[in-house]
Amino acid sequence: MTRQITFTEAINEALHIAMQNDPDVIVLGEDICGGGGRKDQGIEDAWGGIMGATRGLIKAFGPERVRDTPISEMGFLGTAVGAAATGLRPVAELMFMDFLGVSLDPLLNQAAKLRYMFGGKVRVPLTVRTSMGAGSRAAAQHSQTLYGITVGIPGLKTVIPSTPADAKGLLLTAIRDDGPVIFCEPKSLMNDVGEVPEGDYEIPLGKAAIVREGSDVSIVGMGRTVKTALEAADRLAALGTSAEVLDLRSLHPMDEEAILATLQKTGSLVVVDESPPRCSIASDVAALCVDQGFDYLNAPVKKVTAPHTPVPFSPVLEDLYVPSADQIVAAVRALS
Repeated sequence: MTRQITFTEAINEALHIAMQNDPDVIVLGEDICGGGGRKDQGIEDAWGGIMGATRGLIKAFGPERVRDTPISEMGFLGTAVGAAATGLRPVAELMFMDFLGVSLDPLLNQAAKLRYMFGGKVRVPLTVRTSMGAGSRAAAQHSQTLYGITVGIPGLKTVIPSTPADAKGLLLTAIRDDGPVIFCEPKSLMNDVGEVPEGDYEIPLGKAAIVREGSDVSIVGMGRTVKTALEAADRLAALGTSAEVLDLRSLHPMDEEAILATLQKTGSLVVVDESPPRCSIASDVAALCVDQGFDYLNAPVKKVTAPHTPVPFSPVLEDLYVPSADQIVAAVRALS
């Protein structure tokens, strides 16, 4: 059975299920249980993390498995890597993806490489949940889309759901994976409501999903931009253009077969990416289409991305920064 819940509630359900089913799953991060579970101060579980996704966990599983950490991303991610390498299955909450800058070494040089350097004898079943994306008026240091960095690190997997149902299924898969997974949570989607199955289920990593069938042009999106692509597809339909929308869901491993299949079907492709254009997922998808799908192309691949600038704090400028349905429609019309 399914019911309507929010993106945040879906993540919370996944965490509860994972912890109920596996005593090795632990959760750690800043303010995930509101002040370290200090009952004497009346603040146990007051917050539940920056988005409220861990609310209720400390009451259900106790402070041994749900731990507030000091404000030291380098410290608690290093702790999480060590915990994973020694038999636990940690889920670390990195409040904002922007904080990769002060926590990258444990991911880049430890989590991503330990299994390779030890000849497969070490597992690092670590999941890093992190919020990302512009549109919430959080300024340039708390609004970046940096999955291009993690995708570019061999040994890390990176996923980004676009619906509550996918958030739950992908997170359960990520937690049970024996390697490190970066789980991106678009801030602008956290209050979105959708149909989510009850109980335990998984969505495989590395598998994209067609979320709208079409015949004239393919629009490839990820996270927030899937929602924008669907809005653009509605507008294009009114103009007589049938757009197919592909949700990547997994950025690495990336479902190259699905991208090439939709390109072969329609002959035209627009890729929409919230990150800046240089060294982006959009550039990666475009390069794939030219390299392996050139014979399918009836027109050049078009990219719709954020500009190559920091995220503005000004609301008017920030709204212009984020890829829009108008930009997607314009890109599609430019193909003909």
